[in-house]
Amino acid sequence: MKVAIIGVGNMGGAVCEGLFNKGMDNQFQITAADASQEKLELLKTKYPKLDITTNNQQAAKGADLVIVAVKPWLVQPVVAELQMSQSQIYVSIAAGVDFAQLESYTGLNAQPMYRVIPNTAISDQQSMTLICKSHTTSEQDALITQLFGSLGRVLFIPESKMAAGTALASCGIAYVFKYIQASIQAGIELGLTAQEAREITLQTFIGATTILNEHGQHPAIEIEKVCTPGGITIKGINQLEHDGFTSAVIRAMKASM
Repeated sequence: MKVAIIGVGNMGGAVCEGLFNKGMDNQFQITAADASQEKLELLKTKYPKLDITTNNQQAAKGADLVIVAVKPWLVQPVVAELQMSQSQIYVSIAAGVDFAQLESYTGLNAQPMYRVIPNTAISDQQSMTLICKSHTTSEQDALITQLFGSLGRVLFIPESKMAAGTALASCGIAYVFKYIQASIQAGIELGLTAQEAREITLQTFIGATTILNEHGQHPAIEIEKVCTPGGITIKGINQLEHDGFTSAVIRAMKASM
C-alpha cells in the first residue's frame, strides 16, 4: 500500500518518523512531500527507504492513503491541488478543519475521510491519537487503526468531540511538559541538581500514569492514599488548590478549544 504524507513539519515529520521507527515501511511504501527540500533531505538521511518530493501532487498521485499534515490555513490550497480521486483515503491532520470544509476542498462527495489528531509523542510510538471518520468502511477503519495504533493509542470519537479531545491530547501534552518543567525547577530550588530533579520528576510521572493505567482508579483515590493526616503531601495539595491549580488546568483546556 502506498502512503503519501503531505507536509513534514512538527506533526507530519513525527508521523513519518514514527512509521519508520516502528518498521511500518515494511508494510507501506511511504512518500513524503514538503516545500522544504532541507526537511526532506534530513528525513531521507535518517530513513533511506523514504521517497521524497517537493511536488505534493506527484506524492499523492497513485497513493492509496493521503495524509495531509499542513497548517489549517494551508489545507484548502494544498488539498485543491492534489486532485484526489474517489478511491483514495484522505486523512487530515489539521485541528479545526471539519469534514464539510474538507469535502468542499476536494470537490468529491462521499469520499472516505478521516480527521486524525495525534500528539507529538507519535514519533516515539506513544501518541494519544483521536480519530473521527466519514464515509469509510470497516476495512478502512481497521487499516487506519493498524497504522496509527502502531504509533500509540487510538480512540475513535464523533466529530462533535474532536475539539475537546484535541485540547486534552494534542494541546494537553504541552501542559504535561509544563508541569514537568515546573517540578524540575522546584527541585533545583530545593537543592537538587538539574539532572537529579529531572530523573526524579520523570520517573514519578511514569509511576503515576502506570498506576492509573494498570488499576483503573480515579486519580482522587490515589491522591488520598498519599495524603496522610497532618502529612506534608496534603499541605502541598491544599497549596495547589489555594493557588488555583485545578482551575488553571481546566481554563487552559477550555482556552485551547
